[in-house]
Amino acid sequence: MSGALSAVVVPLVADHAEQVLAIYQAGIDEGNATFEASPPAWETFDAAKLPEHRFAALDERGAVMGWVAASRVSDRCAYAGVVEHSVYVHPAARGRGIASALLKALIDSTEQAGIWTIQSGIFPENTASLAVHQRAGFRVIGTRERMGRHHGVWRDVVLVERRSPAIT
Repeated sequence: MSGALSAVVVPLVADHAEQVLAIYQAGIDEGNATFEASPPAWETFDAAKLPEHRFAALDERGAVMGWVAASRVSDRCAYAGVVEHSVYVHPAARGRGIASALLKALIDSTEQAGIWTIQSGIFPENTASLAVHQRAGFRVIGTRERMGRHHGVWRDVVLVERRSPAIT
Protein backbone atom coordinates (compact mmCIF):
# COMPACT_ATOMS: atom_id res chain seq x y z
CA MET A 1 0.00 0.00 0.00
CA SER A 2 2.20 2.82 -1.18
CA GLY A 3 2.03 5.75 -3.58
CA ALA A 4 -0.63 8.38 -4.24
CA LEU A 5 -4.26 8.09 -3.30
CA SER A 6 -5.99 5.35 -5.24
CA ALA A 7 -8.97 4.80 -3.03
CA VAL A 8 -12.70 5.11 -3.21
CA VAL A 9 -14.60 6.42 -0.20
CA VAL A 10 -17.81 4.54 0.54
CA PRO A 11 -20.25 4.32 3.44
CA LEU A 12 -18.80 2.20 6.24
CA VAL A 13 -20.97 -0.90 6.70
CA ALA A 14 -20.90 -4.16 8.66
CA ASP A 15 -19.00 -5.90 5.83
CA HIS A 16 -16.03 -3.68 6.74
CA ALA A 17 -16.17 -4.54 10.46
CA GLU A 18 -13.20 -6.89 10.74
CA GLN A 19 -10.84 -4.60 8.82
CA VAL A 20 -12.10 -1.44 10.56
CA LEU A 21 -11.51 -2.95 13.99
CA ALA A 22 -8.06 -4.23 12.92
CA ILE A 23 -7.08 -0.70 11.83
CA TYR A 24 -8.43 0.62 15.13
CA GLN A 25 -6.29 -1.96 16.96
CA ALA A 26 -3.21 -0.86 15.00
CA GLY A 27 -3.82 2.71 16.15
CA ILE A 28 -4.22 1.52 19.73
CA ASP A 29 -1.00 -0.49 19.49
CA GLU A 30 0.96 2.56 18.30
CA GLY A 31 0.03 4.40 21.49
CA ASN A 32 -0.91 7.89 20.28
CA ALA A 33 -4.42 7.44 18.93
CA THR A 34 -6.76 6.76 21.83
CA PHE A 35 -7.08 6.02 25.52
CA GLU A 36 -8.82 2.75 24.63
CA ALA A 37 -6.97 -0.50 25.36
CA SER A 38 -8.83 -2.48 22.70
CA PRO A 39 -11.45 -1.84 20.06
CA PRO A 40 -15.05 -2.49 21.01
CA ALA A 41 -17.09 -5.35 19.65
CA TRP A 42 -18.59 -4.48 16.27
CA GLU A 43 -22.09 -4.26 17.76
CA THR A 44 -20.93 -1.62 20.24
CA PHE A 45 -19.02 0.32 17.57
CA ASP A 46 -21.98 0.14 15.20
CA ALA A 47 -24.47 1.35 17.82
CA ALA A 48 -22.27 4.31 18.82
CA LYS A 49 -21.53 5.66 15.33
CA LEU A 50 -23.99 7.63 13.24
CA PRO A 51 -24.69 5.54 10.09
CA GLU A 52 -24.91 8.57 7.79
CA HIS A 53 -21.57 9.95 9.00
CA ARG A 54 -19.15 7.04 8.72
CA PHE A 55 -17.02 6.13 5.75
CA ALA A 56 -14.34 3.68 4.67
CA ALA A 57 -11.58 4.23 2.11
CA LEU A 58 -11.13 1.13 -0.04
CA ASP A 59 -8.25 0.20 -2.31
CA GLU A 60 -8.71 -1.33 -5.76
CA ARG A 61 -9.17 -4.80 -4.19
CA GLY A 62 -11.84 -3.58 -1.80
CA ALA A 63 -9.57 -3.67 1.26
CA VAL A 64 -10.20 -1.00 3.90
CA MET A 65 -7.31 1.47 4.08
CA GLY A 66 -8.92 3.78 6.61
CA TRP A 67 -12.14 4.88 8.20
CA VAL A 68 -13.86 7.87 9.77
CA ALA A 69 -16.93 7.82 11.99
CA ALA A 70 -18.88 10.36 14.01
CA SER A 71 -20.92 10.10 17.20
CA ARG A 72 -23.33 12.44 18.91
CA VAL A 73 -21.75 14.44 21.71
CA SER A 74 -25.04 14.77 23.58
CA ASP A 75 -28.72 13.94 23.35
CA ARG A 76 -29.58 17.50 24.40
CA CYS A 77 -31.28 19.42 21.59
CA ALA A 78 -28.83 22.33 21.91
CA TYR A 79 -26.08 19.98 20.72
CA ALA A 80 -28.01 18.48 17.81
CA GLY A 81 -25.53 20.00 15.35
CA VAL A 82 -22.36 18.86 17.12
CA VAL A 83 -20.58 15.55 16.53
CA GLU A 84 -17.30 14.04 17.63
CA HIS A 85 -15.31 11.97 15.18
CA SER A 86 -12.41 9.56 14.89
CA VAL A 87 -10.32 8.90 11.80
CA TYR A 88 -7.88 6.01 11.45
CA VAL A 89 -5.65 4.97 8.55
CA HIS A 90 -3.92 1.61 8.10
CA PRO A 91 -0.21 2.10 8.88
CA ALA A 92 0.80 0.92 5.39
CA ALA A 93 -1.58 3.41 3.73
CA ARG A 94 -0.45 6.57 5.50
CA GLY A 95 0.88 9.56 3.60
CA ARG A 96 -1.41 8.93 0.63
CA GLY A 97 -4.22 11.37 1.35
CA ILE A 98 -6.55 8.76 2.85
CA ALA A 99 -7.31 10.74 6.02
CA SER A 100 -7.93 13.89 3.97
CA ALA A 101 -10.36 12.07 1.67
CA LEU A 102 -12.18 10.58 4.66
CA LEU A 103 -12.42 13.94 6.43
CA LYS A 104 -13.79 15.52 3.23
CA ALA A 105 -16.50 12.84 3.05
CA LEU A 106 -17.36 13.45 6.70
CA ILE A 107 -17.48 17.23 6.25
CA ASP A 108 -19.69 16.89 3.16
CA SER A 109 -22.13 14.54 4.93
CA THR A 110 -22.34 16.61 8.09
CA GLU A 111 -22.91 19.87 6.22
CA GLN A 112 -25.69 18.26 4.19
CA ALA A 113 -27.26 17.17 7.48
CA GLY A 114 -27.08 20.63 9.07
CA ILE A 115 -24.33 19.78 11.53
CA TRP A 116 -22.42 22.92 12.43
CA THR A 117 -19.52 21.54 14.49
CA ILE A 118 -17.27 18.51 14.12
CA GLN A 119 -14.87 18.04 17.01
CA SER A 120 -12.22 15.61 18.14
CA GLY A 121 -9.62 15.13 20.84
CA ILE A 122 -6.11 14.31 19.63
CA PHE A 123 -3.00 13.48 21.63
CA PRO A 124 -0.48 16.32 21.08
CA GLU A 125 2.15 13.74 20.10
CA ASN A 126 0.00 12.74 17.10
CA THR A 127 1.37 15.55 14.95
CA ALA A 128 0.30 13.89 11.67
CA SER A 129 -3.34 13.87 12.79
CA LEU A 130 -3.15 17.46 13.99
CA ALA A 131 -1.70 18.51 10.61
CA VAL A 132 -4.30 16.69 8.50
CA HIS A 133 -7.08 18.18 10.60
CA GLN A 134 -5.64 21.67 10.19
CA ARG A 135 -5.50 21.18 6.40
CA ALA A 136 -9.17 20.10 6.51
CA GLY A 137 -10.19 23.34 8.19
CA PHE A 138 -10.13 22.33 11.84
CA ARG A 139 -8.72 24.71 14.43
CA VAL A 140 -7.20 24.04 17.82
CA ILE A 141 -9.52 25.12 20.61
CA GLY A 142 -7.08 24.31 23.38
CA THR A 143 -5.29 21.61 25.29
CA ARG A 144 -7.11 19.67 27.95
CA GLU A 145 -4.33 18.83 30.38
CA ARG A 146 -4.07 15.48 32.12
CA MET A 147 -7.34 14.22 30.63
CA GLY A 148 -6.66 10.64 31.53
CA ARG A 149 -4.07 8.01 32.27
CA HIS A 150 -2.77 5.98 29.38
CA HIS A 151 -0.56 3.06 30.37
CA GLY A 152 -0.05 4.74 33.74
CA VAL A 153 0.96 8.13 32.31
CA TRP A 154 -1.18 11.27 32.36
CA ARG A 155 -1.93 12.39 28.80
CA ASP A 156 -3.06 15.72 27.43
CA VAL A 157 -5.63 15.99 24.65
CA VAL A 158 -5.76 18.75 22.04
CA LEU A 159 -9.37 19.67 21.28
CA VAL A 160 -9.95 20.53 17.62
CA GLU A 161 -13.12 21.64 15.89
CA ARG A 162 -14.39 22.59 12.49
CA ARG A 163 -17.26 25.03 12.39
CA SER A 164 -19.26 24.89 9.19
CA PRO A 165 -19.20 28.14 7.26
CA ALA A 166 -22.33 26.93 5.43
CA ILE A 167 -24.49 26.71 8.54
CA THR A 168 -25.14 30.01 10.26
